[in-house]
Amino acid sequence: MKTLIGPFAQILPMTGLSLKGTLQDEQLTVIPKGGIVVENGEIVAIAEYKSLLQKYPDSEIAFIDTPQVLLPGFIDCHTHICYDGTRSRDYAMRIAGKSYLEIARAGGGIWDSVTKTRVADIVTLTENTVARANRHLKEGVTTIEVKSGYGLSLESELKMLRAIQQAGMHTPATLISTCLAAHMKPRDYEGTEEEYLQWVLTELLPVIQQEQLSNRVDIFIEETAFSAKAAAHFLQQAMQQGFAATVHADQFSAGGAEVAVNAQALSADHLEASSEKEIALLAKSDTVAVVLPGASLGLGMQYAPARKLLNAGACVAIASDWNPGSAPMGDLLVQAAVMSAAEKLSTAEVLAALTVRAAPALQLKDAGQLIAGYAADLQAYPTADYRDILYYQGKMKPAMVWKKGVLVP
Repeated sequence: MKTLIGPFAQILPMTGLSLKGTLQDEQLTVIPKGGIVVENGEIVAIAEYKSLLQKYPDSEIAFIDTPQVLLPGFIDCHTHICYDGTRSRDYAMRIAGKSYLEIARAGGGIWDSVTKTRVADIVTLTENTVARANRHLKEGVTTIEVKSGYGLSLESELKMLRAIQQAGMHTPATLISTCLAAHMKPRDYEGTEEEYLQWVLTELLPVIQQEQLSNRVDIFIEETAFSAKAAAHFLQQAMQQGFAATVHADQFSAGGAEVAVNAQALSADHLEASSEKEIALLAKSDTVAVVLPGASLGLGMQYAPARKLLNAGACVAIASDWNPGSAPMGDLLVQAAVMSAAEKLSTAEVLAALTVRAAPALQLKDAGQLIAGYAADLQAYPTADYRDILYYQGKMKPAMVWKKGVLVP
């Protein structure tokens, strides 16, 4: 049965926007006093509320009796929410002035999370992932990418990906898994980085395919992780096996974005260290530039050059990078709002970066916009003016969230 939801003070369908380059707020379509009709988890129609009442007289009415602004559900295209333990000790050392290498030498860093996640059972990892996904969902994030990468062994990487798969059955949110076995060369692996990546290609990825645990791979290109040369070979081989690719690129040093563009990866994520060269390459490509303000806040470092990327003509998405080390906050809207002030991003650019421009990073064909036939993933904010959402810097949360047309309790 069709359900008519409304009236809303404003509806922002996020339609008619270019996927690349700058956006002005005047380019946003704003439907005043609007309504939306949903059925079987999909959007049927969006228009002025009174016209929908006349067109769909037999629909069930979900009446909205306070001023609210309706948006598509947010898409978080880069997270690490499957893990166990915290890294609060790392954070305390970092804000006390210790360097990344000093923290790693003291037993912190990625390897600390690997150690804790390896000993956690699949039930614990599943429950942790569900809890974080549900918190995200209540804050308007209806689609969430989730990486492995804290296992770094056959047994533990598969455990993580199985936990993500099981978590997806216990949360209304859509979870999209990515294999990040190429997060770093594990300390207990005695071979070279090339040998480890070959092991991932020949021993791990075939099992992941067989069990249908993921169709995406990621690799961290950095001096403390994998070289650009080794990563380029890995991405080529993984894509030949049928995996889509994304890249942790240019976080501390440049070079990764160029590998991502050359490999035609779906996205290059981080980009805090991207230079004019990398910005130009991304702008000319179809690779989404995913910026991660949560990591900048957590590490106390510069933001990715989102303004320059947009001015150059790139497609810029914003993701949370929610992880136990560099981005433990996990609040996508707060991060996006704070970054928008620092980088001077328009409201249209920020909202697009969380919806329609994040969708291609995950190859989504029915999310990020409010269009007939798309999934009815919706969120409504308690205001009559969409500009309030960023004005309150993420403190204003959605009053209502729908996943596939069902109101999230």
